[in-house]
Amino acid sequence: MDIIHLLPDSVANQIAAGEVIQRPASCLKELVENSLDAGATRIQVIVRDAGRTLLQVIDNGIGMSEMDARLAFERHATSKIREAQDLFSLRTMGFRGEALASICAVAQVEMTTRREEDETGTLIEIHGSDVIRQEVCSCPVGTNIKVSNLFFNVPVRRKFLKSDQTELRNLMTEFYHIVLVYPKVAFTFVHNDEILLELPVGTEKQRIEAVFGNPKRNVFTSNFVDVSTETDLVSIRGFVIKPESATRKAEQFFFVNGRYMRHPYFLKAVQTAYSGMLTADYQPSFFIYFDIAPEAIDVNIHPTKTEIKFADEQAIFQILMASVREALGKFTLAPQIDFDTAGNIDIPLPTNRPVERPKVSVDPQYNPFHTRGAIYPDKQPVKGWETLYEGIKNERPQGGFNDAAPLSDEGLMIPDAEQAPLWQHGRYLFMSTEDGLLLIHPHRAHAAVLYAQFMEQLAHAQGAMQQLLFPEILTLQPDEMVLIGQILPDLQSIGFDLEQLSPDSYSIQGVPAQIANQSPLSVLQDILHQVRSRGADTREEWRRQIATSLAEQAAIPSGKTLTDSEMRDILTRLMALPNYRRTADGKTIVSLVTNEEIERRF
Repeated sequence: MDIIHLLPDSVANQIAAGEVIQRPASCLKELVENSLDAGATRIQVIVRDAGRTLLQVIDNGIGMSEMDARLAFERHATSKIREAQDLFSLRTMGFRGEALASICAVAQVEMTTRREEDETGTLIEIHGSDVIRQEVCSCPVGTNIKVSNLFFNVPVRRKFLKSDQTELRNLMTEFYHIVLVYPKVAFTFVHNDEILLELPVGTEKQRIEAVFGNPKRNVFTSNFVDVSTETDLVSIRGFVIKPESATRKAEQFFFVNGRYMRHPYFLKAVQTAYSGMLTADYQPSFFIYFDIAPEAIDVNIHPTKTEIKFADEQAIFQILMASVREALGKFTLAPQIDFDTAGNIDIPLPTNRPVERPKVSVDPQYNPFHTRGAIYPDKQPVKGWETLYEGIKNERPQGGFNDAAPLSDEGLMIPDAEQAPLWQHGRYLFMSTEDGLLLIHPHRAHAAVLYAQFMEQLAHAQGAMQQLLFPEILTLQPDEMVLIGQILPDLQSIGFDLEQLSPDSYSIQGVPAQIANQSPLSVLQDILHQVRSRGADTREEWRRQIATSLAEQAAIPSGKTLTDSEMRDILTRLMALPNYRRTADGKTIVSLVTNEEIERRF
């Protein structure tokens, strides 16, 4: 008996939907990209219950004929390509012809559409790949598509959707990916009858300001400098943040040929350009747009089309790094120039034009871009280094010296922190033990102790609050308002007293006692950034991020000189923790230089 058979179209569509439509945000992406490909200049997104109940996209694009409207819901039906060769010259957002077929396979879809030359439009309704009706209707030019009850026929997929707040954040993140690259299109985002974003037509910088700026704060884009490079291989333009304006909350976006993309390799190029300008805790914000010949990239490697291969990644890496470094160099060496009005600047690679350095006597390998253009004198040897190893047996066996490593041997004998020899040198604490010299990072040690305290307080809602004499106003973006509403009960349980003032702001009236000396605004903004950037979707996950952020900010600063009692108090509490060797995010707290390693040095 033959056992191989063709699957029905409805089953094939549901299988395809598992890759293309993963959540409401995937559905929004596909529908809005279709509107853009249809030449729309005005797009309205209407969402109810974070897309579970309704996700509607209305555009003023070219619309469809009656035949096209019906054919659009068939698998692999598309107007974007006709043959395989067309995949190498794509200028449209979509091309596979899978999105509408996948959506209607797992939802109840109703679409009305009309072309400008037609007197009447077409209404088509499809439930789970079954056509319910198709008829003539009266409607404006463009397309209006409603997706209701997403995953109504796939209960397992619907069950595993996250909370409404999480799904709404995913929707808005996907929305940002699109609106930031199409400033010439007006967008509106409505959720549960409330307008969350209304974006008029403007420039790229105006669109960035409209999304991430706030009229109650400083102008967001005023902290950016322009990047602009034209080469035969690629054109790069965009904006990168000034080093002194970088924060822990970084907005990082790459776009290529009008499409958002993720690219860790190019991210490394930008980070390399900032080398020496930022501390480890800070990341640069940037919005960088690539324009490259379609045949030089491949967007057909993942259903979401956010992973893109470049034919010559190494060359583009160098061009991108040089472009960002040049932009930062112009800013640091000549900050009085207004790049917003200077027009487009052709920036050659550094190999084409040597960088003019200040005429001072410095090492020839010195790079002014690595130190914000400042010139530092030659470093002098640290005084008093000889006392570092006082009291250690001075023998000289043959062999090299290995750097201190994180502790790994379970048999390590830790002395009593109240009695053992303990001192501070620079940023670190040193303790003499039977096994060698123990090196402790005091900031991380204190952060680990505070993390354990905050996690305990979150678990039992026992946070101690310090009332503010003058309440402060926290103004947030729409997606941040959604996020803070989600984690608000835990913020309150740990000691925050927050009261919502308006659809985009909270009044901070009290903070946890441990951070009473910190800026409440920066503390809360860092918490929101940690929760959002780490993708914390469950309560346990975001509690860990809240505790990590608070502990990091409340801990003693690196390099602070401690008294003997302060050092011993921190170590006593650190050694009482189940895992005193690493912080919650995996950073080393304690390292051991063994007696053997010290002896090999001499």
